[in-house]
Amino acid sequence: VVSRCVRRTFLFGIVDSKDFSHRRDAIVERLAKLTQLFCIDISAYAIMSNHYHLVVRIQKQRALKLSLSDVNDRWSALYSLPVLAKRYIDGEMLSDAESSEARRQTEERRARLYDLSWFMRCLNEPIARMANLEDECTGRFWEGRFKSQALLDERAELQAIAYVDLNPIRAQIADSLDNSDFTSIQTRIDKSQSPMKSL
Repeated sequence: VVSRCVRRTFLFGIVDSKDFSHRRDAIVERLAKLTQLFCIDISAYAIMSNHYHLVVRIQKQRALKLSLSDVNDRWSALYSLPVLAKRYIDGEMLSDAESSEARRQTEERRARLYDLSWFMRCLNEPIARMANLEDECTGRFWEGRFKSQALLDERAELQAIAYVDLNPIRAQIADSLDNSDFTSIQTRIDKSQSPMKSL
């Protein structure tokens, strides 16, 4: 998955001597939150100065195993639930039609928990709002919705992960994987070395 800033401007890097790299931290934090709520795993990420790359794995079966309560709990961490859903969760007496509608709505929310478009919306929209507020402007922050390519087997996934991991080096903004800031490879290296650092 690739998402680019409007006009490919370095809105995560340095523009007119202003440093916007804190926005990359915001994306990393948002990704961490969303992977706890959605049934979508992040295999790799690299957040560059004007775009970011993700390699994701959609976990539909995990979503299908969630209880109705779990679905609503996860969704309510992102959006407020409709009144009917709240009444259903609270165990209020509902008519058969109301119970049926509450279950239907919950199943709709379940499907969203493994929907890439909803994941990207929940990732990009808050970042755009934050950036526009900081820049005291309105309008589009992202060039478009997002672009994605299906990876049909494990080999394709591994190749995409390698491409994403090496992106900062290829762009000459890092000289090694250890120095590749705002990437999953740097996080994996740090985690693998942390027990050794304490020795």
